[in-house]
Amino acid sequence: MRTTTGHSDHIVVIGAGLAGLSAALHLAGRGRRVTVLEREPAPGGRTGRADVRGYRLDTGPTVLTMPDLVDEVFAAVGESTADRLTLDPVDPAYRAHYADGRQLEIHTDAERMADAVTDFAGPGQAAGYRSLRSWLTRLYRCEFDDFIAANFDSPLSMLTPALARLTALGGFRRWDRAVASHITDPELRRVFTFQSLYAGVAPAHAVAAYAVIAYMDTIGGVWFPRGGMRALPDALAAAATAAGVSFRYDTTVTALDRTGSRIDEVRTEAGDRVPCDAIVCTTDLPDTYRLLGHRSRRPLRPDAAPSAVVVHVGCDAAPEIAHHSLLFGRAWAEAFRDIITGGRVMTDPSLLVTRATAGDATLAPPGRDLLYMLAPVPNLVRGPINWDGFGPAYAEEILATVRDRLPAPLSGTEVLRITTPADWARRGMLAGSPFALAHTFAQTGPFRPANMIRGLDNVVLAGGCTVPGVGIPPVLISGRLAADRVTGPVPAPARRLAARRSTQPAL
Repeated sequence: MRTTTGHSDHIVVIGAGLAGLSAALHLAGRGRRVTVLEREPAPGGRTGRADVRGYRLDTGPTVLTMPDLVDEVFAAVGESTADRLTLDPVDPAYRAHYADGRQLEIHTDAERMADAVTDFAGPGQAAGYRSLRSWLTRLYRCEFDDFIAANFDSPLSMLTPALARLTALGGFRRWDRAVASHITDPELRRVFTFQSLYAGVAPAHAVAAYAVIAYMDTIGGVWFPRGGMRALPDALAAAATAAGVSFRYDTTVTALDRTGSRIDEVRTEAGDRVPCDAIVCTTDLPDTYRLLGHRSRRPLRPDAAPSAVVVHVGCDAAPEIAHHSLLFGRAWAEAFRDIITGGRVMTDPSLLVTRATAGDATLAPPGRDLLYMLAPVPNLVRGPINWDGFGPAYAEEILATVRDRLPAPLSGTEVLRITTPADWARRGMLAGSPFALAHTFAQTGPFRPANMIRGLDNVVLAGGCTVPGVGIPPVLISGRLAADRVTGPVPAPARRLAARRSTQPAL
C-alpha cells in the first residue's frame, strides 16, 4: 500500500468535519502531532448546526448508523464513546407512510420486523424478508474489511478471493433486482432500496454491493446522539483536544506552499503560515484541487449526486410522529427519473421527516417539536433551477405534502430555515449537492477519486468525495484510511479489540 514519504511528525488536517476529526484522532493515537484548521467557528463540517428562535437545528445528516465505527474512532486515543457521548437507539428505526394510508414500522430486531412485514404484506413476504436479511448480512461481512474499509492503489488491488465471494453473492447485480429476488412486494422493497438516494443512483441502476447501506440501518440499527447530531463532532473534537490535537477555528486555508512533490506550509486567510510534514485535506474535490494546483487526469468530469432541499419547521408537540418518517409517494420510479435524469423536482415527492425532539426534547422550546423535512432534488448541473427564487415556494409545497401524508395534524407551524442547492453551492459543495459524488460504477471503489494524488508525496484526501464514499460511516472510515496512508495501517482485529476494550465498563 502506498503511503506518504519523509517525516510525518506534524500533520495538518484541513477541515474539522467528521472525516477530519476521525483522521486527527487516529493520527494522534499513533503518536503524531496534529493541527486541525477549520473555517467555521465549531467542528462538524457537513454535520452542521444552527440556533434559531430557541430551536437547536441539525443542518446536515440526521440518521446515524454503525456506532461501532464511532467507538473505533474514540478508541484510537484510548477513549470510550460513553465517556463523551450518549447514543440512544431509535426504535422503530423508521416509520414508513405510503400514499394509500398504510404504515410500516422498520425494526432492526428480526422477529419484530418479520411480524410487521407479515401484517403489512403477508407471511410469504415475511419469509422473503428473513432471506433478504441473511443475504444483506453476508454481503456486509464480505464487503466491509476487504472493500469498504480498505485502501486501494489501483483496480488491480481488488483482484482477490474476496472479489470472487462478492461476485458469487450477487454484488454486481442491480440493487433493485437483488432485493426483488427475495421480496416480490414492490412497496415493501422500497424500505430496502430507498437508501440508494444516499448513493446518488436509482436502485434500478445501482450495483447491489451498495445494498450494504440497507444493512446498516435496517439491521445494524439507527441511533441518535443526545444533544442532537452536533453532539457527535463536539465529542470527537473534545477527545482529540484531550489527546493533544490543536484546533484553530475561524481559519480559512487559502494556499499550500509546495517544494517539488511536497507541501511544506499551509497558508491561511489571516496571513499565518503553518509548517507541516504532511496534510490531510477534507475539502470538497474542486477546492482540494484548486489548493493543490492539481488538474485531474480522469477522462470524465466528476458526477455529483442529487441534492436536497431541507426545511426546518417548529410546531406544537406532536408525539404521534416517529423519530424518522419515510413518506413514500405513489410514483416511486418516476421520482428517481425526475431528479437524476429529468433535472426537475419530483412530481410526486417521497420525503424524509425527522423529529429530532423525539430523541431529545431540549432541542426545541417547551411544548414544541422540531421537524427536519428533506426532499431530494436535482443538483445544479442536472437541473439549473433558480433556487433563490423558487426555494420558498417549494418549501411550502414540502410542508403541504408532509401535512397531507402524516396522520398526525401539524399545528402552530413556523418555518425556521430553508436550505436549497444554491445554499449548498455557496458553501463550496460540488454542483450544490451535500451528498458529494454519486456512486456510479465509474466512481465506485478503486474508480472513485483516490485518497492520494500522483506527483504529491505527502498529501492525503479524506471525506465524501474520496474513498469509500458518502455518509457518516464512510467518512469516519475515510479519516482512518487517510491516517493509514501516513503511518501504515493498523490491522482491523487490533482496532476492534481496542474499541471493545474502550466500551467495556471498568470492574
